[in-house]
Amino acid sequence: MAERTALWYRHNALQGERPPIVMELDTFEDDMLPAPRCASPAAQRIERNLLRHIVNYEEIGDDKVVPATYTVYWDISIDEFGIDIPTEHGTDASGRTVGYHWQHPIKNLSEDFRRLKPATFSVDRDGTYAWKAFVEDVLGDILPVEIKNASLRWHATPCAKIVRLMGLESMMIAMIDEPDAMHALFGYLRDNILAFVRWQEREGLLTLNNGNDYAGAGSYGFTHELPTENYYRTGRVTPADQWLNMNSQETVSISPRMYGRYVLPYYCEIAEPFGLTYYGCCEPVHDIWEKYVSKLPHLRKVSISAWCNEEYMGEALRGSGVIYSRKPSPNFVGVGATLDEEGFAAHIRKTLTAARGCSAEIIFRDIYTLNGNRSKPGRAVQITRDMIDEVW
Repeated sequence: MAERTALWYRHNALQGERPPIVMELDTFEDDMLPAPRCASPAAQRIERNLLRHIVNYEEIGDDKVVPATYTVYWDISIDEFGIDIPTEHGTDASGRTVGYHWQHPIKNLSEDFRRLKPATFSVDRDGTYAWKAFVEDVLGDILPVEIKNASLRWHATPCAKIVRLMGLESMMIAMIDEPDAMHALFGYLRDNILAFVRWQEREGLLTLNNGNDYAGAGSYGFTHELPTENYYRTGRVTPADQWLNMNSQETVSISPRMYGRYVLPYYCEIAEPFGLTYYGCCEPVHDIWEKYVSKLPHLRKVSISAWCNEEYMGEALRGSGVIYSRKPSPNFVGVGATLDEEGFAAHIRKTLTAARGCSAEIIFRDIYTLNGNRSKPGRAVQITRDMIDEVW
C-alpha cells in the first residue's frame, strides 16, 4: 500500500512512471462480494465496507489503496429546489433497481422558474457522532475511525440538475427558445451549489480529499499541492484545500458554441474557489476542449471517455499539465460471459499509444454485471498491466 500511495502521489504531480489502474467495483459488487455473515443491518453495513477492500485486493489487484482507517460520513441533507421531484423506478431481469424516470416539475421554464426556492441544508451531527461511536466500539481497537464528507462528490453538476427539473429534450429546446430563462436557471443552480459549499465551510463540515480520497470520476486525490498554507495556519478546510469533481454529460448533443455560451461560464465560477479540478465523466470532450474545457480553473484531470477521440486528446494534453484520465469501454468486462482478451488488449494498446507522452491513468467504470464470470475484472487489470509494460 505504501508503494501504491507513492505511485499516486508521483502520478498526480505529473511525475508518474506508469498509468495507475482503477477498476470501480461498486456497480458490480453484487457479483463479487460473498453473502454477509453478520445478522443486523448495521453490522452488515460495516462488513460490506470491509469486504469491498478485501475482495478488490485479492481478486482484482488494481492500484486502489486499501485504507488504514474506517470512514464514516457526515449525515448531510439538502433540499435543492424547494419542490418535490417524484421518481419512478424500474428493475432489470435480476430484480436490481437500475432504471428510473423523473416526473419533471418544470413544464414551461419561463412560467415555472418562480417555483424554485433557494436550497436549504442541514446536518445530523448527533446521528453522525453516534454512528462513529458505534463503529469505534466494534472496530476501534483494529482500525481508527474518521469522519469525512462525501456530499460534494457528485454535486457540482448543474446540467444533471436541469435534466431532473425539466428533462433533456426540454433543456435543449429552452436553450434556443428561452435563452434568458436558461441563463437564469444556470445562475440559480450555480448560486445553490456555491451556497452549499459556503454553508459547509461555515459549519466546519468540509474535509480534506487530498489523500486516499475519491476526487474525480473514479480517480483519487493523492497530492502534496493541497491543502493550502491557510489550512496549516487555521486548521479549517476551505474549498481552496479541496479537489472538485464536475461534468456536463447531459450537454453532449449541443454545439460547442452553445456549450461555451451556457455551460462554461457557470462551471468556471463554481470551480474557481477550489484547489484542483477533475472534469468529465462519460461525455466526449474533444470538440469542446480547446476553446472551452481547457479554460476551467485549476484543471488537473480530464476524463477521456469511450466516446472521446483518444488521439486528438493525446496531442492536446501532451505537456499541458492536465492528466489523461481514460475510461475504457465497459463492454469488454461487462458484456458476455467471457473476456475477449485479444480485442481488449488491442483496445488498451490503442489508448496507451494515443496517450504516450501524457500523464495518464486508466479507470474502468460503469460495469454492471459480470455475467457469472467473476474472473474478468482481475484478468482485465492484468492484461492492462501487460500492455503498459509493452507499450508505455
